Amino acid sequence: MLDVEDDANAALPIKAQRWTGEAAWAVYRQPFNDLLFEAQTIHRRHFDPNRVQLSRLLNIKTGGCPEDCGYCSQSSHHATGLAASKLMDVDTIVAEARKAKEGGATRYCMGAAWRSPKARDMDGIVEIISAVKEQGLETCMTLGMLDREQADRLADSGLDYYNHNIDTSERFYPNVVSTRTYADRLETLDNVRQSGMKVCCGGILGLGETESDRVDMLVTLANLSTPPESVTINKLIPISGTPLAQSAPVDALDFVRIVALARIMMPTSYVRLSAGRTAMSDEMQALCFFAGANSIFIGDTLLTAGNPEDAADRKLFRRLGLEAL
Repeated sequence: MLDVEDDANAALPIKAQRWTGEAAWAVYRQPFNDLLFEAQTIHRRHFDPNRVQLSRLLNIKTGGCPEDCGYCSQSSHHATGLAASKLMDVDTIVAEARKAKEGGATRYCMGAAWRSPKARDMDGIVEIISAVKEQGLETCMTLGMLDREQADRLADSGLDYYNHNIDTSERFYPNVVSTRTYADRLETLDNVRQSGMKVCCGGILGLGETESDRVDMLVTLANLSTPPESVTINKLIPISGTPLAQSAPVDALDFVRIVALARIMMPTSYVRLSAGRTAMSDEMQALCFFAGANSIFIGDTLLTAGNPEDAADRKLFRRLGLEAL
């Protein structure tokens, strides 16, 4: 279902292939069983279908963000009652990283509620990266927008992944965020890629977007110069005080369709179930894993929102015969 100019182009590496919205939509709208069969078949070519990568996410600087993302509890524009904090100290972060590793996480992700890091922040961030890597964990950070110099410095410090979600389609994006543009998002992704770091990027379902917007978001990701190594699929957690607090929930099967489409369009990427798993039944998560999801966040907190307890995840893994990578 790829849009290729000729048969020779179809033989090029995955990153050289281009998807159109029409081709992606045709895959997405297949009968559900056919879509999941295709996704699972592709998944098995590149991954062990019964192993899931575990990551842990820590908010290392909470609240006070000047961006106005309509879903975010940490925006200074929204009356969510969340107090702003300073950057967490290194010792506390390392202690939490050790707990994450003991709990089975192989990647430690750290988020700071900034529009972009300031020059005075960089020394502390570099120290944190070094200290966490000494624990034998992959490192990922999300700090807002980066210029090329900042991206290079993070890469030089050993940061493995940088997360910067595009949230939704370019068409729908202005309905969600007004303080930065879609082009700003893509520029940061390019700076991260050019620095040599791996990219973690995805979006949020349930912002009020259409199914076409969700598909178009994946088209944008798949058509990057190199698709993200990690693709995060979030289910909106409506938070009181944010503009999207009353958003309608995403249909479970529509969510699974997007997971399957992400697997088909980005065959070698990790597809991560991120925010919103507390609102997913075991059966919905099982369908997501069958559709090609092979990464989750563990731990009972995800930034400022809830996440399933470790015991619940262990029980689900036992029921499904899944193992941690």
